[in-house]
Order: sequence, then structure tokens, then C-alpha cells
Amino acid sequence: MMKQAFLESLMDKAWPALEREDLGVEDLLRGNAGEWVLRASDGVTQRANSVWPRTSGGGSDGNQGITRAVRAAADWYRLHRLPLIFQVFDDSRSSGLNAVLDEQRFTRQSETRIMLRGMDGLPVSTSGRNVEMAEEPSEEWLHVWWSVDGRGGDSELSVAHKILVGCPALYAMVRDDDGVPAAVGRLALVDGWGGIYSMATSAGHRRRGYGTDVLTALLQAGTRQDLKGFWLLVTEANRGAQILYSQAGFAHSGSYLYRQAPLRRASSGC
Repeated sequence: MMKQAFLESLMDKAWPALEREDLGVEDLLRGNAGEWVLRASDGVTQRANSVWPRTSGGGSDGNQGITRAVRAAADWYRLHRLPLIFQVFDDSRSSGLNAVLDEQRFTRQSETRIMLRGMDGLPVSTSGRNVEMAEEPSEEWLHVWWSVDGRGGDSELSVAHKILVGCPALYAMVRDDDGVPAAVGRLALVDGWGGIYSMATSAGHRRRGYGTDVLTALLQAGTRQDLKGFWLLVTEANRGAQILYSQAGFAHSGSYLYRQAPLRRASSGC
């Protein structure tokens, strides 16, 4: 079984923030070593604009050290004009952090399931469709993905493009019978593992097997990269995608969510 710390490292490298800084919190935690990674990318995607508590300690003074570390992180994000968001993994390591965030009324958002599979018994396409594969995302690829998952305009898409090409990856796209791009996906290649990202099917092409074609092509492409296995991330709310991935041999291996600081309202004149 893959170690949690290694899996989190894969996820971080597969979706690299444009700016990052390590916050050594051992002093704040009074000798109980810990380290958080502060990530910022102009607000484009929660993953690339959140704190990754890579390691954490409880501190000899209970949660007071964590509170000081949260304050230091808040100062960093304030300088970047971004909200303070934590990517919090569902394990015992997060108990102290969650207690502090609960006390400060951080919201809970985007609960996400982590799924893994090995290289045995990979699915084989039976549709006969040709899936185009490239090492860079084309304009057509970006258009399909952004039309489904995008948040913002050209400026935000430009930032997203920089995140996508921040690590080696393969980009799959399948067209319909008229040559119109129907579905896309990305296989991030990190430290001998493959991460399935950016799976998107345009609204007019859903429930016709295009997403399955893309996923199958990415998994088969992984066999030519001598990978050890695959991981992917899917929101808990997306039951349809979870079924697709389970049928492709992926199994649940953990979860995380995002916790965001409550927005501060400006004082009124009343």
C-alpha cells in the first residue's frame, strides 16, 4: 500500500502551484516539528491556492502552537490577496488542526475521495474510437476542459495552463463522428506513478462512453510509461464518476476536504 505522505507528494507535484513557500512551524509548535506548504496561483483552483500541512505536530502547549501557525499562514495569504484555505486530509494527524479551524469557524468544502489502482487488469477499449494523445494541451483540449471545470475567463485559463504544464503529462482527447471534441483527460507523470486529472466531457456528449474512452486510453498509455500504478481524485458528490472509476478498477484510499477562513465583512456605517 502506498504511504500517505508519498501520495500527498505525488498530488502536490501533479498540480504544482505557481508560487510556494515552506512554513517551518516547529518553532510555533515549540519543538514539535512540523511543516506546512503555502501555495498560491492567483486564486485559480483550490488545490493550487491552499495550505498543505505536510507534517504537523500537536505542540507541547496543546493547540496554541497550531493557532499561531494558522495566524502566520493567514498573514502570508493576506499579502497575496487570497483567502486562507487548508487542504485537510482525513486522518488522525489532522485532529489538532481541525479543532483549531472549528474554533475559528472555517467552512468545510469540496470533500474529495482519493482512489488508487495498480497495473493489473487494465481495461481495453471496445468502442473503436480514436483517442488523440499529446504531450501538451491543445487549444481544443483546453476549451473542452475549461467549458466543464473552468472558473473565470482568459486570464484564469492562462494561469490554469501554467499549472497543467508544470509537470510532465499526457493529454487525451476524443472526437465525435463529426470531428467535434467530445471529452478530454490528463495523465500526470510523477515519480513513477500516473495521476488522472482534468477528466471532462462536454455537455452535449455525455452518457455516450466518451469519458470511458479517454480514461481507458490514459490507463493504456501508462503501460508504455512503465508506471507502478495510478491515482485520481473525485468529489464525494460526483457519484457517476465514482462508478466509472470503480468499474475501471480504482478503489477508495482516503479523502480530504478544503477548509476556508470565514469571510470578514466590512463594518457598516450604521
